[in-house]
Order: sequence, then C-alpha cells, then structure tokens
Amino acid sequence: MARKPWSFKEDRRLMELAKSSSLEDAAKQLGRSPDAIKRMALRLGLSLKSKSGKKG
Repeated sequence: MARKPWSFKEDRRLMELAKSSSLEDAAKQLGRSPDAIKRMALRLGLSLKSKSGKKG
C-alpha cells in the first residue's frame, strides 16, 4: 500500500492533537493509521499516548 504524503497542514494538526488527544483519536481525525501517526510524531519529536496505556 502506497503511503500518502503528509501536508504541512496535517503536520500542524498533528502537533495540535498531540497536546490533548490519544494516538487513536489523532489517527481517526487525520484519517491515517495509528502506525503512520506514530511514525510522523517521532519525526516531529512529538509524544502521543495510546488509549490502551501501552507505550510505544
């Protein structure tokens, strides 16, 4: 499956969501998989918590 490139707007939205949303919520709001959110959050130096409480 080909990855959809991230837009600057999506980067900014993820930065905002990281402050108050879980990994799963951010994935739903951005229409991307939790793994994609995790990868981009790492790239941007963000920390997102999972609803399940697992760290990763």
